Amino acid sequence: MSMNQNPTEGYLDMELLRFTTAGSVDDGKSTLIGRLLYDSKAIFEDQMEAVKDYSLRRGRTEIDLSLFTDGLRSEREQGITIDVAYRYFATPKRKFIIADTPGHIQYTRNMVTGASTANAAIILIDARNGITEQTRRHCFIASLLRIPNLIVCVNKMDLVDYDASIYNRILFEFKSLESKLNFNEIKFVPISALNGDNVVQKSAKMPWYTGITLLEVLETTDIQTGNNFTDGRFPVQYVIRPHHTNYHDYRGYAGRIEGGIFHPGDQVVVLPSGFRSVVESIDQYKSSVTEAFPPMSVTMRLADDLDISRGDMIVKADSMPDVGQDINAMVCWMNPSPMRLGGSYILRQTTREVKCILRDSASRVDVNTLEETDSHEALSMNEIGRVNIKTAKPLVFDTYQRNRRTGSLILIDEATNETVGVGMIV
Repeated sequence: MSMNQNPTEGYLDMELLRFTTAGSVDDGKSTLIGRLLYDSKAIFEDQMEAVKDYSLRRGRTEIDLSLFTDGLRSEREQGITIDVAYRYFATPKRKFIIADTPGHIQYTRNMVTGASTANAAIILIDARNGITEQTRRHCFIASLLRIPNLIVCVNKMDLVDYDASIYNRILFEFKSLESKLNFNEIKFVPISALNGDNVVQKSAKMPWYTGITLLEVLETTDIQTGNNFTDGRFPVQYVIRPHHTNYHDYRGYAGRIEGGIFHPGDQVVVLPSGFRSVVESIDQYKSSVTEAFPPMSVTMRLADDLDISRGDMIVKADSMPDVGQDINAMVCWMNPSPMRLGGSYILRQTTREVKCILRDSASRVDVNTLEETDSHEALSMNEIGRVNIKTAKPLVFDTYQRNRRTGSLILIDEATNETVGVGMIV
């Protein structure tokens, strides 16, 4: 592939799958992603040459595939991935965004960041070590974040002589976890990321495996399972009033559909004001559409001239969300400075931004077991717990289980403007 060729060119109208990878240290996450990029021909020539040169300088006879994802030199020299590395590639069937997250417990916040918008999670298990404490933790966090699809890759099968009994034993052990997990679908693939077995190409070394390759799993995973198509939710991002004689009376509300299916003629309610109206038209760039659904970005026009601004939400009258100032959320704390109970923060949820006070902490979650215990102490970095929040103005929200987009929030330090926490409304 020439360095001037866009690997996604020609696929701009295709489906997009976001997935995250997680596993214990040295389970091969970066190598797996490098293999996906390499075998799907999503590597630029200059990247390829740089990785070849670096691999030779390190005394390797073969290309170190992990270097396609590990970014900083200091990280590469340690042999571990420290931050969330995003990579993009495409096949003739689908586009992909990969979030490669670290495995250590002290980087729980990074995994939460990478998983927050994912349609699927890949959990890597070293065939030699089987299911570890980190495996359980990564599965629990992915389940807590309501990622719809889980793909379990038993990696390094080449180091156990491609033994089917070892793979089957790991699958049997994993069954004991499933009762604690909440996924729409769980799939298993035995692979060797280093050698490419069952990653993009079917492996002849594992004839006992009759399933499809990892790439085929990614190409066929349902990306709509994370969307709510029942409850109409349209957070207003921007009010459009063109200063043009051809559109003198045009007033449109731009944003992204975060739930439900909207049609012209639908009865809607504007929250938190409670004003009612009817959808007059749903516009895109140079045309109108007869329906809009997640995650379409559109401009909606209403039959009535109402006072609507950024942060308001247009909802369908037959499926009302919650409106209130008392929020109970499962929060992952992401800042080195501990949470200040009673302290003031900025809360952002959909397009709305309000001041809030973290009133108290009700519990703490053990990310290794997903058990919740009573605790009234402030959360520290990488800890997850239930927090009661009081907002200065009403929020329009759903529970995170009902709608991941209207049920999520972030907390920002007023003084530093840093994102200090992310929350899931429960």
